[in-house]
This record gives sequence, C-alpha cells and structure tokens, in this order.
Amino acid sequence: MTTVEERTTTDDRPGTKPVPVAITINGVEHRAQVETRLLLVHFIREVVGLTGTHIGCDTTSCGACVVLLDDVPIKSCTLFTVQADGRSIRTVEGLEQGGKLHPIQQGFWEEHGLQCGFCTPGMMMTSVALLERTPSPTDEEIRRAISGNLCRCTGYVNIVKSVQHAANTLREAQSLANLSPAEVS
Repeated sequence: MTTVEERTTTDDRPGTKPVPVAITINGVEHRAQVETRLLLVHFIREVVGLTGTHIGCDTTSCGACVVLLDDVPIKSCTLFTVQADGRSIRTVEGLEQGGKLHPIQQGFWEEHGLQCGFCTPGMMMTSVALLERTPSPTDEEIRRAISGNLCRCTGYVNIVKSVQHAANTLREAQSLANLSPAEVS
C-alpha cells in the first residue's frame, strides 16, 4: 500500500513530471518548472502572482480568465501552461503603462462598464483584441466579440459604451499622432 507521503514525493502519473517553460507575460520573461497538467490560469495567478486574471467557472463558459496569447484572446482555463512555452501573453495588469490607464480601462471607468468587477479583466482583454483589429467597431461587432464573456451585473449596455469610449479615445490619439508638428501648434 502506498502512503500519502510516497504519492506526493514519487508521483509518476501522467502530467505530474515537471518540465521547464519560459513565457513572456506583459513584457517580462518568466521561467519555471511546471507539471504538464498545470493550466495557464493557475500559472499566471499562482506561479507568476498576477491575480487580475480571474477563475470563474473552470468550464470555459464565463470568460473571466481571458488573456491575450500572441495577441489572440484565449480562455486561460483551457490551455496548459506548456502550450504557452516560448510565447507572449498580455494580462489586464499589462494594460496600464507608465501610470496611465489604457483607454479600455478609462472607458470602463467613465462609462460605468463594471459593477462587481469579476468579469471585467476578461471583458477588457477581449475588447483590447477587438480594438486592435477593428478600430471602429459597431455595437454589434462589440457584442459579438464579448459574447464569450459573461456578466451577471450590467446587462452589457455600459460595457458596449465602454468599448466605444475606448475606440473613440484610441482613434483620437491616432489622429493626433498623424498630425505634423506644424499642425499641432
């Protein structure tokens, strides 16, 4: 008969042998030895210590765990950490830059796009990906993009307004960036 100590120290079940991974999260490379069965959401939260990515349902239904993997929104509860080895991830913690909120964060603040806040990180990351590929989305395109993210508080109206607010802010910033120095003064 195997004792508890023997099972924890000599575990040779599939998925339990640690392997090395190197994953860039928000521009910082993180190296660790992880079990092959470790879900990415747990790596982000427990190994790296970034707790903005939430665990909601563990069944891929809610979208609270959405992060951007190589700029594509994925539910991090559906991916093993080893599948992200050598790749780049952005989490909600990586949105703010230099003490300045990202336009999507500002939009959620200004347009009251959150209530309890549990779904907010996933909503924001999904919306950032949408705005990066569709700078002027329609309300329908926003609703379609966030359809994999559940919110039980807001009814989505203010979330859509928040994304539109961010889209407008990003377009204005792009317009200003395209002006010549003579046009600015």
